[in-house]
Amino acid sequence: MPLTERLLLGPGPSNPYPEVAAALVRPMLGHLDPEFLDLLDETSQRLRAVFRTENRLTLPVSGTGSAGMEACFVNLLEPGDVAIVGVNGVFGERMCEVARRCGAEVVRIDAPWGRAIDPQRLLDAQAASPRARLVAVVHAETSTGVRNDVEPLRALQGTDTLVLVDTVTSLGGIPVEVDEWGIDACYSGTQKCLGVPPGLAPVTFSPRAVERIGTRATPPQSWYLDLGLIGQYVGSARRYHHTAPVTMVFALHAALGAVLDEGLEAAWARHERVGALLHDELPARGFRLLAEAGHRLPELTTAWLPEGADDAALRKALLETYGIEVGGGLGDFSGKAWRIGLMGHNAREQNVLTFLAAVDALV
Repeated sequence: MPLTERLLLGPGPSNPYPEVAAALVRPMLGHLDPEFLDLLDETSQRLRAVFRTENRLTLPVSGTGSAGMEACFVNLLEPGDVAIVGVNGVFGERMCEVARRCGAEVVRIDAPWGRAIDPQRLLDAQAASPRARLVAVVHAETSTGVRNDVEPLRALQGTDTLVLVDTVTSLGGIPVEVDEWGIDACYSGTQKCLGVPPGLAPVTFSPRAVERIGTRATPPQSWYLDLGLIGQYVGSARRYHHTAPVTMVFALHAALGAVLDEGLEAAWARHERVGALLHDELPARGFRLLAEAGHRLPELTTAWLPEGADDAALRKALLETYGIEVGGGLGDFSGKAWRIGLMGHNAREQNVLTFLAAVDALV
């Protein structure tokens, strides 16, 4: 059955960069081939540039962004640890669940969906539980289109509490400053603003996070995601752990090259410009922006549907008639809102205009 080409303007995956499409058909190499290992090293170095970090332990984990999340939690938490988690959407909720499965005591800091979390509340929670192992927050909440402020959490660098940040939907689209913001562990995904198919989760760990991994009293509950073991494969030891997804690393290497050739700041500005265009145009068509002003993501917009609009019917018509995919709302927003992504290669003015013209014909 032939597959139809789509314009993927949902919450991910996004259409890949042309350089990525070319990389996906490169000749296969073995995962221990010296040529591949050199490319893996260069990919990790490019990830450092995009994460804005000097962290030695920076690599693509095999699996989607959720694998990156699990890798961070299972390596940093042990049973009985306290984990403070900011929750204002689906992915904050997911952090809580993974921490709970690690045996941690979870302290939730909740904010209404569509509103940003006040970082001072996270700092206050840590002051009340100074032995907390980590404070975790989602930078770009994909379920609501809200950006949470991370920079104030660098105040925790003088404590024993690590800072863990989800940048699945933010890396490559808006500023992420791992070293400057004092982030100890950070994970992302390839299928959003990096413009790569789903399948890898870039992660980075600060020296004090690496020290935490190396001084655990018990091994991580996941053998597959044990960074003490994986680190030996991506490091100088080159000790076999599992078969790396070679073709996906080719693709990520190419995408990072495209982003860095454009310039990281230029890529951020492109996403900001295109997102603002969409935000400006949606209200005239009866849509209402969900996220509060000042915390709206340019790369992922959540908007209430026009009064009386049929979510399922509209999205079906958009897909079948115009080949455009958008995402539906999650949780209480199901059937009431759309999530519109302008990420990576798709963050282009022509895609906004194409989408708006299709909406005009349907609404």
